[in-house]
Amino acid sequence: MNLQRTWLFGLFELTRLFATKRGWLAIAAFSLVWLMVLRYPIYNAVPFINSYEFSDIVGQIAGTIGLSALVSWPEAELAMFWIIGLFTFPMFAVFVTADQTVGDRNRGTLRFLTMRSTRLEILLGRFIGQVMILAALIALVTVATLIMLLYRDASLLTSAFAKSIAIWSKLLLTCLPFIALMSLLNLINNSARMSIVFAILFFTLIASVIGYVGAQYPVLSWLNYIIPGHQIAELTGWQNTPLFSYALPACQTAILLGAAHVLLKGRDL
Repeated sequence: MNLQRTWLFGLFELTRLFATKRGWLAIAAFSLVWLMVLRYPIYNAVPFINSYEFSDIVGQIAGTIGLSALVSWPEAELAMFWIIGLFTFPMFAVFVTADQTVGDRNRGTLRFLTMRSTRLEILLGRFIGQVMILAALIALVTVATLIMLLYRDASLLTSAFAKSIAIWSKLLLTCLPFIALMSLLNLINNSARMSIVFAILFFTLIASVIGYVGAQYPVLSWLNYIIPGHQIAELTGWQNTPLFSYALPACQTAILLGAAHVLLKGRDL
């Protein structure tokens, strides 16, 4: 595998986002949605987190997803962004990365690309490109939240900057298996739309069946670790997070990309 060619495939994905009308429309839609999120729940994070209603909610579900540690954050905007981003960015990644190889395969350009590069280079290059796109989008919202926080209280710069870096890293790590899942589904379906449909079915129907089987037969509870995002609830509380919760998305990503590579090697382009 040539790392330079793999990197070029990734850069092409990033460039295509900012060089096409479709890419700019996606950025505009993303910006508008997060502008509303920043304007209302994040901008009003301080009075909301300090309210009796939020404290009551935390008291009821703190044991489930560990929100109690976030209430004490002086960086209320970052706490609110962390909660919202952790549960929305993974699903957002499914829609953003829905077309990695399926479009080129339908146009016949994927066969042309294999004349000068290996299938593994194409697969990893497209995956890396989608990771860079999502990393840039998460960074954009993180910086906007940080600016909003510093506008309220500039004395929190040091701690807020450190937490912003940590939040960006954890969100990106959480999204990796979702991007890898779309890499695999792109090879099973013939359109990006069907890849999204299959992803929705996976996270609803299949995940529900796996959860039911794991609950009925504890010996099979390990099947839950197949589902990307299974560890999200353990990450919410921020403190005392087991190392396994960070290792799991990395392992899921490697397994999904490995399955995608096996499928791509045996597929007729």
